[in-house]
Amino acid sequence: MNNQASLKFQSLQAAKNVLYLFVQTLIKTLNRGSDMLDTYFKECLYFTANRLSRMITKMAEDEFAPSGLNPTSAFLMLTVLEKDGISQKEIGQSLHLKPSTITRLIESLQAKGLLSSRQDGRMSLIYATDRGREMEKQIHECWQKLRQRYNTILNRQDDELSLQLNEVCNRLENAE
Repeated sequence: MNNQASLKFQSLQAAKNVLYLFVQTLIKTLNRGSDMLDTYFKECLYFTANRLSRMITKMAEDEFAPSGLNPTSAFLMLTVLEKDGISQKEIGQSLHLKPSTITRLIESLQAKGLLSSRQDGRMSLIYATDRGREMEKQIHECWQKLRQRYNTILNRQDDELSLQLNEVCNRLENAE
């Protein structure tokens, strides 16, 4: 090989090595960026709480489907069944939902014949109908199946995690 060809070969080898190092550095940077992004998500309470909410919501919807109610409506029913004649305001406080959401849920349950309401001055009091009271056992069964399902997945026998999350919610709510 002549001197000129040898120089071209060496230049190509050097360029190949530089390109190889560049690609390796790029891969490491991209992987590190992915790891950093993954870390950001894992350490972000907002992202983690929303992720948990989506998973638990799907499980709850699956378990409450036999009742024909969405989980929030089922828990509203349990609230009314616990205290027949409860005000909409009290329901909202118990479920931590806005008045407009409570109104919409109550109207939906009234349309299904599960709840009725009566005006007492400016207050609307909510009552379970006979049909609504007949659903109590099924709603409790759905709730127990949900609890059993997530406790099995989490390898837990108690509600300690739910109680801890509730405490976190209370602290954040009271901090505002």
